[in-house]
Amino acid sequence: MTKHRIIIDTDPGQDDAVAILLALASPEEIEVLGITAVAGNVPLELTALNARKVCELAGRPDVPVYAGCDRPLGRDLVTAEHVHGKTGLDGPVLPDPQMPLQPQHGVDFIIDTLRREPAGSVTLCPLGPLTNIAMAFEKAPDIVTRLREIVLMGGAYFEVGNITPTAEFNIYVDPQAARIVFRSGVQITVMPLDVTHKALVTKPRNDAFRDLNTPVGVAVAQMTDFFERFDKEKYGSLGAPLHDPCVTAYLVKPELFSGRHINVEIETTSELTMGMTVADWWRVSGREPNALFMGDIDADGFFALLTERLARL
Repeated sequence: MTKHRIIIDTDPGQDDAVAILLALASPEEIEVLGITAVAGNVPLELTALNARKVCELAGRPDVPVYAGCDRPLGRDLVTAEHVHGKTGLDGPVLPDPQMPLQPQHGVDFIIDTLRREPAGSVTLCPLGPLTNIAMAFEKAPDIVTRLREIVLMGGAYFEVGNITPTAEFNIYVDPQAARIVFRSGVQITVMPLDVTHKALVTKPRNDAFRDLNTPVGVAVAQMTDFFERFDKEKYGSLGAPLHDPCVTAYLVKPELFSGRHINVEIETTSELTMGMTVADWWRVSGREPNALFMGDIDADGFFALLTERLARL
């Protein structure tokens, strides 16, 4: 299998942190070219800070981190401190990073990387709102055909919404950006709530992280200890869903996931359903498929992979 050379676009977020850690722990399958931060779970200043904290936790201060867009394309920023805490990474106490934030804007880093690297060799992995990606596509349309693919966490169909009755958070924060990305013609793989709500950190699974007895294992256990309280109360579930690590797990072991190649449109005009991913799961619209929309996950295999890889850090 060809190694995935990726840019992670992220708004950490405890689950974003675990997704980054999994990528950095999987050098056989994944090469992280850089990380771009975007405003989402918390404002940009904190997401850029948190991305560097996670790199240093993984022992990888060499991974360049760039700050991208601090607000959505056409809306006020909606954040999720009620889920992730005031820092975005509440739970463990991680030291302030020593590694610098790169001076280049994250959008320009995406553009320059895709222009510099061989066409078809770079994958974008958005874990938050799609603002940076849409801005890059709008600013430099030539990069769209140079991408290998986009693998993203966002959207929902059967699980409907987690921030409104009909919308998943990442898409809702910047639906205009999501619309640009989904209509770009790029090969897109989507990890929606339909999948991520099946990746629950139950107590035995979290104990396995803690029992690694490493700074990474303990920090991940503390992260999920913190943010599971929200999901357990909201859904009555046995633990918190690990949304974003599904993206990097897919790059390592795609056989853990199954889905359908369907059409996905983004609602951008109705306040009632703003940010809804209108996923044509039953293929009734006649619209051309534009995304591989995942529907299921081997959760035991996913957590076995995650525990094994985190043990490396």
